[in-house]
Amino acid sequence: MPDEHAIGRLKEALRRLPGVGPRTAQRIAFHMLERDREGARLLAEALMVAAERVTHCGRCNNFSEAELCRICSSGKRNGDLLCVVETPADLDTIEQAGAYSGLYLVLMGHISPLDGIGPDQLAVELLLLNINEYPVKEVILATNLTVEGEATADYLSGLLESRDVVISRLARGVPVGGELEYMDSNTLNQAFLERRTLHRG
Repeated sequence: MPDEHAIGRLKEALRRLPGVGPRTAQRIAFHMLERDREGARLLAEALMVAAERVTHCGRCNNFSEAELCRICSSGKRNGDLLCVVETPADLDTIEQAGAYSGLYLVLMGHISPLDGIGPDQLAVELLLLNINEYPVKEVILATNLTVEGEATADYLSGLLESRDVVISRLARGVPVGGELEYMDSNTLNQAFLERRTLHRG
């Protein structure tokens, strides 16, 4: 049986996952050690490879193993449109819904003063670089309809008002307080179709 120090380290590592408390971490650790050692080895290997290889796309900031992700390097996307999302999970949700054919900018979070997260901790500079260097005509603010998401959208809208771009926001078909990651395809499609213009450049 592994020594208690190794088990303790495993539990602590598992507790770093979102939503995993002490009891859940213990259950996962014991399950892997008792019944699925091969699965544990595969998981450890996959995590090591991902941690070493995955970085950020130089254009959109999404996770990528290459300098440009598959979306930014595709010649089939509509470069006039730039959709700003909070997380890679939000981007994946929109892609799976098939609601959008443009490019993205992933902020990697939202403005949250209580958590010490301001614009400087987000990919705001990369957003401005995209608008300056590429033929973007419309910026769609697809941050979540939470207090933090709305604050982020308001900040970005104010920042971009002086730019020669249309600024729009997803329609209220997305419920207030809702997060894109958990939206169904029909709701997302409708939100994109009925997005409202905040500013015309």
